[in-house]
Amino acid sequence: MRGRIFFKLLLAFAAVIAAATLTVDLSLRRAWEDSLVHEIDRNLTQKTLLFAHRVDSDRQHSLADIAREEGQAAGARATVIDHQGRVLADSESQAQTMENQGRRREFMAALDGNIGKEMRRSERLKIPFLYTAAPIAGGAVRLAYPLSDVQAATQSVNRTLLLASALALLMALILAGIAAQSTASRLQKVVNFAHRVASGDLSARLQVASFDEIGLVARALDQTVHRMEENFALSQNRQRQLETLLNSMQDAVIAVDEQGYVQWANRGMDRLGPRTRMGLPLIETVRDPDVVRAITAAREQRRVEIARASSLVPGRNFDVTAAPMPGGGVVAVLRDLTETERVEKTRRDFIANVSHELRTPLTSIQGYAETLLDSTPASDHIHEFLDIIRKNAARMSRLTEDLLTLARVESGEQRFDVQPSPPGDLLHEVVESFGTMAQAQGVELLIENQADTAVSADREAIHQVFANLVDNALKYAGGGGRIALGARRMGNMVEFYVQDYGPGIPSEHLPRLFERFYRVDKARSRESGGTGLGLAIAKHIILAHGGSIRAESELNHGSQFLFTIPVASSAAAALS
Repeated sequence: MRGRIFFKLLLAFAAVIAAATLTVDLSLRRAWEDSLVHEIDRNLTQKTLLFAHRVDSDRQHSLADIAREEGQAAGARATVIDHQGRVLADSESQAQTMENQGRRREFMAALDGNIGKEMRRSERLKIPFLYTAAPIAGGAVRLAYPLSDVQAATQSVNRTLLLASALALLMALILAGIAAQSTASRLQKVVNFAHRVASGDLSARLQVASFDEIGLVARALDQTVHRMEENFALSQNRQRQLETLLNSMQDAVIAVDEQGYVQWANRGMDRLGPRTRMGLPLIETVRDPDVVRAITAAREQRRVEIARASSLVPGRNFDVTAAPMPGGGVVAVLRDLTETERVEKTRRDFIANVSHELRTPLTSIQGYAETLLDSTPASDHIHEFLDIIRKNAARMSRLTEDLLTLARVESGEQRFDVQPSPPGDLLHEVVESFGTMAQAQGVELLIENQADTAVSADREAIHQVFANLVDNALKYAGGGGRIALGARRMGNMVEFYVQDYGPGIPSEHLPRLFERFYRVDKARSRESGGTGLGLAIAKHIILAHGGSIRAESELNHGSQFLFTIPVASSAAAALS
């Protein structure tokens, strides 16, 4: 790894240095050549102008002598031509042997009155020349400077530049190798650090003193791993606390992942049978179909599922609550209800038995008290005592009847004759039963609206619910002047209501209205003969029908009791 980083960095440095060296070499060589040629051209132009001036002004020497002297002074070949291009004099050849020069570009420019210049290779000497021509009276002069010296100087400079570039490249490569080695070594430390962290060693640390980019990255990684170590330790601590808490629970807890494999189970789960095996499919660990069905439904539908399991452990019943987890799995809590149900059944049986046993002596006491009342003068103080005995016996008799009714409804022993029933019929039966009583108390009992959809209900049981609600309205809210009944369709339910316009119920009492023996006004309830069980009985009857019941109230604006009953199916409705 370290070698690969070193060679990559070295190759990158070498490529950059080579490119820079080549660029500098080419640019310097081109600049030097351009500068040299420019200087030669400038000097040659000045000498050509001096040559032209001497030809125009020197009358003591011949053109051949002037051409020879100026050519030697300029180190170039001097030529004089007339306006027709014929050579009049040349420093290196006989004029009469030379061809017409009028078509040469530099002479053409000079014959037009300008300084003519051209660079071309001599056909005879095979070397490049720089030609510069200037106009004179009746013709033009020209100097031809050989550029072979320039080529030789350029080659010498090229060799010098090449040697200097090679030395610079070698030194740069040495420095680049040192820098690459240092950088590769530091990067290798970061890589080794990352490997240690990836393998789970969060105690690894990077000691970097530099403040360049690699140093900043190293410090950032070091701080990140330090925070990861702290967070991991905190997470492990919380996990241990959670495991301790879950293992201390009496309820069994099991967690599965999104594929349905067991992830975790507490000791309560292990106590239900063979030790739970992690990493296996749920169906291989839990053999109860109700538990598997609830967990599968919660995992697939992503909602809380509640079920009852009775075959997980023989003779024991469990309440199963399965809830989806954010990661895609499901956690399920299994609560053993066996002892609770046994105690609840014992309580119901006790209440039912005691109530049943009290019916006979209470009936006897009430009968004998009424007999003695009939034979005792009303003026006798014994008559008052006997009347108190009769009233309390009657109240205890009602209490035992309500207790028996509530016990039968709670235990499921009471069977309901559910039939499709029109809501209007149920409401009219209530008005017929309580209309006279309401009129006697100066209260108007009326039906506001009624749904047209039949409901699945036991008419006698629902009439008992209405009886409890209307009786309470007459007792506690009769001063409102009227009581309204009604029914309305609410999706797959029909909602019935009993609305009074009395003083209302304080909000703190609403959540407990349907508890056993709970009274808002205890003294008034006893005076009216109430047992405190009417609303509890109504609640369990409605729950047995698959509905719900609730109360709404506002002080000085009356109270409203509402309950729902499922709509009858079309097949059941057709039977009515």
